[in-house]
Amino acid sequence: MTEMVYGTVPVRGGEPVLPKWWRTVDKWSLSCILMLFGTGILLGLAASVPLAERNGLTPFHYVQRQAFFGGVAMIAMMLTSMLSPLMVRRLAVIGFIGAFIALVFLPIFGTDFGKGAVRWYSLGFASVQPSEFLKPMFCIAAAWLMAASQELGGPPGRTYSFALMVAIVLMLAMQPDFGQASLVLFGWGVMWFVGGAPMVLLLGLAGLVVLGGMFAYNSSQHFARRIDGFLSPDIDPNTQMGYATNAIQEGGFFGVGVGEGTVKWSLPDAHTDFIIAVAAEEYGLVLVLAIIALYATIVVRSFVRLMRERDPFIRLGGTGLAAMFGVQAMINMGVAVRLLPAKGMTLPFVSYGGSSLIATGIAVGMLLAFTRARPQGEIGDILRGRAR
Repeated sequence: MTEMVYGTVPVRGGEPVLPKWWRTVDKWSLSCILMLFGTGILLGLAASVPLAERNGLTPFHYVQRQAFFGGVAMIAMMLTSMLSPLMVRRLAVIGFIGAFIALVFLPIFGTDFGKGAVRWYSLGFASVQPSEFLKPMFCIAAAWLMAASQELGGPPGRTYSFALMVAIVLMLAMQPDFGQASLVLFGWGVMWFVGGAPMVLLLGLAGLVVLGGMFAYNSSQHFARRIDGFLSPDIDPNTQMGYATNAIQEGGFFGVGVGEGTVKWSLPDAHTDFIIAVAAEEYGLVLVLAIIALYATIVVRSFVRLMRERDPFIRLGGTGLAAMFGVQAMINMGVAVRLLPAKGMTLPFVSYGGSSLIATGIAVGMLLAFTRARPQGEIGDILRGRAR
């Protein structure tokens, strides 16, 4: 009963890693993640076939690649979730240094694949997007710095994390990749808030974001076109947004039927940024609500379990990872229904993309590692003990 209420588990000396992991991991979140990945494969069977035919490839070329990269992501998630918080921190700091260096040299050695934004390194057989791996690693590194600043005589970790955040956001905005920049800024802001930052500073940061958006609108034609298209009352039916909007309307509550959708033949990014439009057209609102419920379950359960965590590093890092995961899903679906301007952001575990799948697998693995049940007292019990 105590384990059910407080999330604590008895210590069992010498217990093997795998049984201990299965006993302590959040099985509800793990199940939701696996269902999201399965949904991505299902939708990929429908959404990626037209693209494969246009590129002269076998019909299920992209589905096979998604299954391969997804399998790597699942293995990475499982292995990462078995690590201790200390090992997660060490892995993340090393990964952050590597991803940060890769982001610095991206303008020199990177490529845009004809999309107008230099975001990838081409490896010939595949491509790597450093920003996808940088996001979770930065979350953990920033949480470590913020937690260290709360110790007596600790370093000015909040200032260091702020400087890193500004540098990363500026480099991403120069690509331009305002979607990933906004995710990094949001994740850091949530951790800063949870870490006890004054509201005045948060309001000042929000004002700086508004000023930065105005500057980007006036200096970047790419950014201005997307904002103007979002604010326009009319939707061009021959644009990606027009196709996606029509597909969602056609799907209705139960969809037009498996394989009967037409939007996948018109949308070049139907298998990535607009995968939710394919789901809405062929399977209807029912599947879309199920997908939203899966994301909500992962985020809410993570927050609930982290609220009982007394280690500030684990609490901050887990909160940042869960916030980024949930907001990325919300942005992707918000763009498809025209609640947000186009961002070019994948739907975690559902959209096609090797870098996105593997990086998300590592990020969620870290989150599962942080939310595992541990033998510890409640925060309130500890504070009352100190008061005595």
